[in-house]
Amino acid sequence: MKKVFLVSLFALFASTAAFAQETEVNQYGQKVNSYPVDATVQDGILVFQNKNQNYKMWFDVRVQGDAAVFFGYDKNLTQIGNGMNIRRARFAVKAQLDKNWYGELDTDWTSGTPEIKDAYIGFTGVKGLEIKVGNFKENFSIQRNTTSRYLQFMERPMVTYLAPSRHLGINVKYSMPALWVSAGAFGPALEDAETHAAIEDGNKDYGLNCGMSYTGKIVYRPLHKMKDASLHIGAAVSYRNPKTSSTDGYNAVRYSTRNTTSVNRKKFLDTDAIKYLDHELAWTAELAGHWKGLRWEAAYIARLPYVDASKSQITDIKPAWGWYVQAGYLLFGGSQNYDAGGAKYTRINAAKGWGDIELCARVEYCDLNISPYCMGGSAYAYSLGLNFHVTKNVKFVINYQYNDNDIFANGKGEQDGTDKTAKGPYRTGYDAAGNVTYYPGDIAADSKSKGIDYHMLACRFQVAF
Repeated sequence: MKKVFLVSLFALFASTAAFAQETEVNQYGQKVNSYPVDATVQDGILVFQNKNQNYKMWFDVRVQGDAAVFFGYDKNLTQIGNGMNIRRARFAVKAQLDKNWYGELDTDWTSGTPEIKDAYIGFTGVKGLEIKVGNFKENFSIQRNTTSRYLQFMERPMVTYLAPSRHLGINVKYSMPALWVSAGAFGPALEDAETHAAIEDGNKDYGLNCGMSYTGKIVYRPLHKMKDASLHIGAAVSYRNPKTSSTDGYNAVRYSTRNTTSVNRKKFLDTDAIKYLDHELAWTAELAGHWKGLRWEAAYIARLPYVDASKSQITDIKPAWGWYVQAGYLLFGGSQNYDAGGAKYTRINAAKGWGDIELCARVEYCDLNISPYCMGGSAYAYSLGLNFHVTKNVKFVINYQYNDNDIFANGKGEQDGTDKTAKGPYRTGYDAAGNVTYYPGDIAADSKSKGIDYHMLACRFQVAF
């Protein structure tokens, strides 16, 4: 009996030791602390964690596939090709290393070669405080900062592309129940191999500084005590110097955006390169909220380039600007959710075992006609959407959109609105003789088409795991 007891006691200690921290030697000959992790599947995501050590690592994979058809436009002006593509193919590794430190590497493989999206380290050791260093999104626009998997429409509004996105830098954010504040300093963008080459060439050939930007945001949340509702009142401002990551040249900026999906590769709204840039100022005001299954959002965004007046021929410059209003409602009793730490909206909770359906609507406007000498075009867009939330990992989307472009929304061309000989790559109307013309200045007052207006019907599948 005593022998059996001793064997059992030894087995108990052996099993305990197997789950305790051990000291091992790594491939570099250094002693390291080693401890086991549990592998679990959390809502379809594979997670490795050791709760006692505050360690957690997981993969974040997302695939979005789109298809779209375009109709109802004047085919004498242009052709818009129907098609399909993989909109995003993301692979990320994320890790909470301990109670203080977090790391993330997010890549996109859509083009067939990897592109860095997020690559940063974060300090999370103080409640409500987060300090990030690396490449990540600036805290400026709620729509820009909402991850693509939780967007209400397939694409963000046109004006969102005036909002700063990912850049190398440092940011400090502090979140309280009613108040959320963020401030950061940022350098160049690391979008792809082309921008990376522009940064290196500017440094090597001309000794150029990378170009710094300074962005701050504040959000007030008066309904923070309510469980089923939220109210987000935000404002942000950003002072921006020219970036060496610009592929349009140093001391230059270009404002451009697509109307609809990435299937349509034509950017009708496009200022082309605005040269002799000194700096830019961007600002936004946003209002958003939710109540149970209803979620709504509205924002105004503007961006003003300041150029060297002694060199630039562009004068009388006003901001590029725009706005949008959108809302969505879960038809079968589901609930919307607000991410207080990120000051944005996140995944829904479906009320049914089979998921839920979200009906969405949006109206938006974007104006890139920043000067009589730089007419980048303007457009309204009206959208309806259905989101089929099948599971927490699978979503199907159907979008309808009508786009109303003005005569200057003619792509990357000669954008001088005072010159009737200024030519665009896309024809946007008819002259007095009834002929289609590339020259907006020649479009007759009674032209049967004034701008490339068209309808779109598109769909998406999305899977995250």
